[in-house]
Amino acid sequence: MSHSTDLNTASSPSIPRDAIFATPLDKLASFSFDEQVASVFPDMIKRSIPGYSHILGMTGVIAKRYVPEGGRIYDLGASLGATTLSVAQQLEHLEKVEFVTVDTSAAMTERCAGILAKNLPKRSITSLCSDIRHLDYQPCDLILLNFTLQFLPPNDRQPLLEKLYQALRPGGALIISEKIHFQDPRQAQLLYELHHDFKRANGYSDMEISQKRTALEDVMLTDTPEQHLQRLLTTGFSFASQWFQYLNFASFLAIKGDC
Repeated sequence: MSHSTDLNTASSPSIPRDAIFATPLDKLASFSFDEQVASVFPDMIKRSIPGYSHILGMTGVIAKRYVPEGGRIYDLGASLGATTLSVAQQLEHLEKVEFVTVDTSAAMTERCAGILAKNLPKRSITSLCSDIRHLDYQPCDLILLNFTLQFLPPNDRQPLLEKLYQALRPGGALIISEKIHFQDPRQAQLLYELHHDFKRANGYSDMEISQKRTALEDVMLTDTPEQHLQRLLTTGFSFASQWFQYLNFASFLAIKGDC
């Protein structure tokens, strides 16, 4: 399939094309965010996650409601900093905002720091290579978890959310974006197949789709929308809502205290 037929027209010849799983691999290792993935990540995520650009754009819009002058924002599992860039664009009117990006991948963290320094030279930005479960969080106004929670062991998700809840100031917000699955088997199967159709329409072959799925099997464990919302309410958030869904990808907004 030619690039011109891709659903995601945001792909550009200047962005390296994801071909990691384009040839048969004798032994598939578990998926990891190494240097190879980091080098093609912008193309990979745009061609793999339905609605990704919409989530990025709206995350910035939502941020304007909850981040005051002098506020602090955590971008957890920041990869190459696309979410931080979107938020920073919407907060141009604020002079003093602190951004903290965190990722466990050294390759991602190094590239992220360079991208943000180039594009946001006047902003206060700290890029950390760290495990978000063990970070010492400072009081903050917005926490972003875009396609990150799904890579943590299920038993670690509630304790992390409780830690983040404690760090948020009253009125602060948490945005979680995730791949999801569904309790209804018919809905689950249809959206699973449509997601594969989406990736085929974006130029991925059946072999690429199959090999990547195998690599992710033991690494990415998804929740249902109901599990996400219940976990947020159990944590103590006064408000939790799913604000976005495109096929089997969704985003949730939770508020500490009054909306």
